[in-house]
Amino acid sequence: MAAIPQDPVLIIGGSGVVGSLAARMLRQAQPELPITIGGRDLAKAKAVARGIGKADAAAIDLDRADLGLPEGRRHSAIVVFVKDAGLNALHYAQAHGIPHLSVSSGVFEVGPEMALQVHKPQAAPVLMASHWLAGVAVLPALHHARDFARVDAIRIGVVLDEQDMGGPAAYADYERLTTAAPHALILKDGKWNWAKGEDGARRFVNVDGTELPGQAYSPLDVISLAAATSARDIRVDLHYGISAGRQQGGAFSSDLVIEIAGEGRDGKPLSQRHEISHPQGQAPITALGVTVGTERLLGLAGGPPVQPGLYLPETLIEPAYFIARLEGIGTTFRRA
Repeated sequence: MAAIPQDPVLIIGGSGVVGSLAARMLRQAQPELPITIGGRDLAKAKAVARGIGKADAAAIDLDRADLGLPEGRRHSAIVVFVKDAGLNALHYAQAHGIPHLSVSSGVFEVGPEMALQVHKPQAAPVLMASHWLAGVAVLPALHHARDFARVDAIRIGVVLDEQDMGGPAAYADYERLTTAAPHALILKDGKWNWAKGEDGARRFVNVDGTELPGQAYSPLDVISLAAATSARDIRVDLHYGISAGRQQGGAFSSDLVIEIAGEGRDGKPLSQRHEISHPQGQAPITALGVTVGTERLLGLAGGPPVQPGLYLPETLIEPAYFIARLEGIGTTFRRA
């Protein structure tokens, strides 16, 4: 395990609903790690910083190349919880040679940040974690895919409760990701398709047995799973409505169903269904995904500090380790 960095991790959007929870979770996991809470509202950022301890705050302007930070300010990593349309945070990370982690891009809009890293491959380690809730689908799916000699299809159904949107930044992300591109990316019969017509919709059964209508959705999970498995059919479908927790009369939950089909190690057809749920919604899971990714980049858990390059969560984080961390915050797993 690497030494604790002396320079703070800058969390841009760290005063928001999920960002502040991630800051607290990172503090709990790494009590001595210095943290800077960055946001447009300096007063809110300072309040979060006081609450977690060993932290300060900074006003962030993503329209500026220097992010609005004072000259000479140093950080050990940058975590971005908001959409950085100009990619100034990534430019900043590359210029200073520090890790960068982001969670707000759809699969249809990652080209610019990929191109930046291709042109400067040795500048900084860049972790693209814009997967469903920062990895809660892709890493468990790959963990269970190890039971198969051949994976033919992976179908994932996710539920976002309409009361579990989070803050304004999260809502802006949802609006952009569901309306900016008219169709979602799926892998069908071994070919990439923008899901149209009947391909755009799929019904799935949620963790409580309720059948729900889903709409094709394309976080980075689809491209990660295609690169990591032999599957010829991969899709993620989103239901925005009432989660299992509220269906049962309680608070909203975060629900996820992973269905995998293929050939087992014994040469026989094999199908699996895995159900994942958290009783407090999407925020704790996303915060954990970012915490684990940040620790991994800095070499604080799971391996040495990550060298410059372009990474996806599954290339850095061991799925079984991530599942154990998810269970540690109250996430439930069930094989149906």
